[in-house]
Amino acid sequence: MEIFSYFHLGNFLIIDLIAASTNALNGALLARSPSHYRGNYWTVPGILMLAIFGGIGGGVFRDVLLARVPAALVNPWYLFLCLIAGTLGMVAAYNRGQQFRERTFQLMTSFSLPWYAAIGVHAGLEAQIPMLGAILLGIVGPTAGRFLIDLTSRQPAKQFVRGEWFVGTAVLTSVVFLICAQFLGLSVWPSTLISVAFGFAFRVTAVWQGWEEPMPKMPPDLIEGLPEREAFKEKRQEEQEGKQ
Repeated sequence: MEIFSYFHLGNFLIIDLIAASTNALNGALLARSPSHYRGNYWTVPGILMLAIFGGIGGGVFRDVLLARVPAALVNPWYLFLCLIAGTLGMVAAYNRGQQFRERTFQLMTSFSLPWYAAIGVHAGLEAQIPMLGAILLGIVGPTAGRFLIDLTSRQPAKQFVRGEWFVGTAVLTSVVFLICAQFLGLSVWPSTLISVAFGFAFRVTAVWQGWEEPMPKMPPDLIEGLPEREAFKEKRQEEQEGKQ
């Protein structure tokens, strides 16, 4: 079939599609969560659009910054898989969907984030842009999709608020890839695997331990009003104690 001709070896297409599908599923589940659904009353097309935003948003931003036609517009597999993933996220019962997103899917998003970052830096180096510009592409790729979802949902963008090193993971992965590719002279795949391993391990540890990006100094009365965030390991411990 003609559609299968869009698959070809020797590049990051398969990994890019996996990352896009994972982020699309997360986008649909996020749209169904109270923080993003309450007061918006998304329609079916609306949730699927949010899934597409989450899935291909980062890749489109990356390609536009590189002045090239976004891959998602010329390869139908991006939209096809994002729609499938978005549908799965939309029809999942809320409670089961949230449990999935807070457990197994944390590993999947921790996996897709550094892949997108590594792909962005690689694309920047291939385009022969300066190293800082390549790092910026490594940050834009994994974070722009979530920005579009939060903006559409009238929520503070995750990049700018408290979180378990969401942007920090993209920065770390991008820097490690750059060091491996530019200074150690490693080829694309070793650079990618090493940087993704660093980013994945850091992100999973941050989620498990509840590590967060530092906040600026604030007046004591404002600090007292901030709700405490539980580490993932504490949530798991509470769930296990509740079952006993």
